[in-house]
Amino acid sequence: MMNVPYLLILFRFLLAPTVVALSFFIGERAAYWVLVLMFLGLISDIFDGIIARKLKIDTERMRRLDSQTDLVFWLCIAWSCYLIYPHLIKENLIGVIALLVMEAACYLTSFVKFGKETCTHAFLSKMWGLTLLAAFTSMLGFGYGGWVLKSCIILGLISQLDVILIILFLPKWTHDIPSFYHAILIRKGVAFKKSKYLNS
Repeated sequence: MMNVPYLLILFRFLLAPTVVALSFFIGERAAYWVLVLMFLGLISDIFDGIIARKLKIDTERMRRLDSQTDLVFWLCIAWSCYLIYPHLIKENLIGVIALLVMEAACYLTSFVKFGKETCTHAFLSKMWGLTLLAAFTSMLGFGYGGWVLKSCIILGLISQLDVILIILFLPKWTHDIPSFYHAILIRKGVAFKKSKYLNS
């Protein structure tokens, strides 16, 4: 039972190359398969955190592993969308590139300051995750990007800026920080209670 959260993380990690392979080899016909696998990955992401907290094994190591697996998984879903519907991505190319640059900036800032990757699981990042889900569902399920994808890009840029500010304000590396405001509280030595709903 103690290995279940790790198995769920491994499952999500293995889904990542699977969706890319399906998209590469069978193209648009893979859209619904990728959509189903995306939701299976999402379910695994929800339950690995819930189970880990119930078993009291939600350690820093697990949080970091979960965070990096999420990055790989969602990047591969995005890549699949590009392989299946390249025109939808190209219509928003500047925004997509900006997202990738900001994501890289988050990691670079964290590595430069702390020598390890970011693992904030911030509130805005959670909200962005919901818009990512909506955008990918719209593209894979209906072949539509439009305002859904544009909204996702805008919130994504805002959430990544929040992560960079969290990193800059934190006096030392830690995980599960709700926002840059909470990073300021940590810097000032002010205690606050982390919501269990953010730690997933």
